Amino acid sequence: MTEKDQNNLPEILFVTSYPPRECGIATYSQDLIKALNNKFNDSFTIPVCALESEKEIHSYTSEVRYILDTSVSSSFSEVSREISQNAAIRIVMVQHEFGFFDSDHEADFLQFLCDIRKPVIITFHTILPHPDAALKLKVEEITSVCASVVVMTQNAATILSRDYQIPTDKIIVIPHGVHLVPHADKETLKRKYDVEGRTILSTFGLIGSGKSIETTIDALPSIVKENPSVLFLVIGKTHPNIIKHDGEVYREMLKEKVEQLRLQQHVRFINKYLPLDQLLEYLQLTDIYLFTSKDPNQAVSGTFSYAISCACPIISTPIPHAREVLRDDAGVIIDFQNSPQLAKAVNLLLGNEELRRTYSNNGLQRIEPSAWENVAVAYSALFRRISRDISLVFQIPELNLSHIKHLTTEFGMIQFAKINHPDLGSGYTIDDNARAMVALIMHYKATGDKADLSYIETYLNFIKFCQQNNGEFLNYVDENKEFTKQNYETNLEDSNGRTIWALGYLIAEEELFPASLIKTAEEVISRAIPGIEGMFSSRTMAFAIKGLHYYNLRRASPENLSLINTLAERLVEMFKHEGELRWEWFESYLTYGNSILPEALLCAYQATNNLIYKETAQASFAFLLDKTFTRNRIKVISNQDWLKKGKDAADYGEQPIDVAYTILALDKFYQVFGDAEYLNKMHIAFNWFLGNNHLHQIIYNPCTGGCYDGLEEYGVNLNQGAESTVTYLMARLTMEQYTEGSGSDFVAFATEESETY
Repeated sequence: MTEKDQNNLPEILFVTSYPPRECGIATYSQDLIKALNNKFNDSFTIPVCALESEKEIHSYTSEVRYILDTSVSSSFSEVSREISQNAAIRIVMVQHEFGFFDSDHEADFLQFLCDIRKPVIITFHTILPHPDAALKLKVEEITSVCASVVVMTQNAATILSRDYQIPTDKIIVIPHGVHLVPHADKETLKRKYDVEGRTILSTFGLIGSGKSIETTIDALPSIVKENPSVLFLVIGKTHPNIIKHDGEVYREMLKEKVEQLRLQQHVRFINKYLPLDQLLEYLQLTDIYLFTSKDPNQAVSGTFSYAISCACPIISTPIPHAREVLRDDAGVIIDFQNSPQLAKAVNLLLGNEELRRTYSNNGLQRIEPSAWENVAVAYSALFRRISRDISLVFQIPELNLSHIKHLTTEFGMIQFAKINHPDLGSGYTIDDNARAMVALIMHYKATGDKADLSYIETYLNFIKFCQQNNGEFLNYVDENKEFTKQNYETNLEDSNGRTIWALGYLIAEEELFPASLIKTAEEVISRAIPGIEGMFSSRTMAFAIKGLHYYNLRRASPENLSLINTLAERLVEMFKHEGELRWEWFESYLTYGNSILPEALLCAYQATNNLIYKETAQASFAFLLDKTFTRNRIKVISNQDWLKKGKDAADYGEQPIDVAYTILALDKFYQVFGDAEYLNKMHIAFNWFLGNNHLHQIIYNPCTGGCYDGLEEYGVNLNQGAESTVTYLMARLTMEQYTEGSGSDFVAFATEESETY
């Protein structure tokens, strides 16, 4: 998008505190705006109206266009007038905290909202239950002039509806965002921050008495008695408002208590407002995070959320947010200001590593929908609903091979991962290494990155290692580089077909690669070709056709064409056998990787010019697309229960590999036929990874470069294994040719038909 186009985008004005003001809502707004820009940079722009009071003077970045001094009545009217006169502003997004507006200026704020001639969305950061009449009236008046009201927990939504009688159709729950993190090794981080050998308890945030940090300090003698290596980190500066009125009285009280209890070796105060990257590393090295707020009405806590996203097992007081997130084995709830309970809970967790792991994994699963990327998707959908002038165009992620490389050893690509940590015990498969070789070849073609060559060689050597004397390939290899029994209990045809595809694709691009790589690939495929005629599984034949087609582009021969014809004729006969009105497919069911079948027949047509292959490819692909696409979304066949002729498919259980293979097939059909609808569906399908799915959640993790292993009914499988990560990369590289460059949005297709919502 050009600078001129960017300047013509609709604007969404944020009215909020904003950095460098040190305030939780300021940080929240900055993170939300960053997430929205990262996801939808070419859909809208986000200027800021910064809230200040009591003669604050801050030096802001360029996005701050207005400053509202909440201690001066005239400022409200002046700023509302400027906002109303700006035709580019479509929506005003207010981040609300009652502390922003003192009693002398509450009426000014309400009038400010009334005077703005724009739709207003308000996010309430605090909702008090059982309000008195004055508070109830105040909230009713504010919400009456707003188009929508956002809260961050279901409990807050219930309170708004029950205690304030706000219409439920006006309330939307969008959780407090959390940062995706790489889940780095704890011991490495402990060495980095000079806490090696210590068991780390931590808490963080702007310090004040409401955090009740003394609850932990009073519990420490009992904790240290059983766990002498414990170190409690108190991370954060004292809240600026507290400094202004009370100085460091609270912090000094805590330090005095530490000395009285002789805990100097077990408590460390980190009196800094840490940069985000350092804060997240401190949380990742934490063994147990302690949240001890004594405010029963604290609706939500960003600090609590960030700790869970960093895989910290949590012990928390029962604020509503904690009760929602930590239910059902995701953490421990203790009573307010109850040090004995806290000590008992800490000692229990420190003595049970498996329980800590359970809480950590369950907490991650519970908090994943709150990733800033998902919060941005939710807010963008709300913006689109409020203003039809806003069209949503997803920003395509930059290429990121970090997790691909993380999964790869000197021997090959590891099969599975636990979250984003490779699970060496899961071993290796030729399936994953063949796919990885295809993906890295695609990456090398797109980028020319010389580092790709060593990975391609690794995957090729793994393929060679798996080839047997008869030319066929075994699939499963354990961590000790031994073939497993699974090879003799499982049909290996599909893995052999995938390997032919990878070898043929490498040879087709021979001018890009060292001669030694091509020589090895030729030796391996030449030994495998005699076995191809004995392939009868539909997908095996399809993968083999793709490989032979690529191979024949460089090594054209009657033998290659004969094999392509043989396999393609078998697919056509299957289609004729099963094909009938309303079921134009090769089998009586749709399972996994379906799009490979019509794509293979199109490859066969390209190789042979046989029109029956082209016609069958078109008919079968049209049938498949009809089963998997709505107007603006893809929903691939569920792996919970395949779609059988005359039956209904299961609703949930989608795998990234199926979406990725659909994108590869759409690309092939677009290249052959030039029909823009194939290109449109490619964009829709790729947006599935970015949040255009039934949960409106990301499947690709931009922090790690990994792809989640599946989309289920209520959640995402957070493990980032080889299959999902590699096939996502294939899809992303396929889309590269249709973008303005890495990290840009899709060219065009910001149309009504391709929008997310």
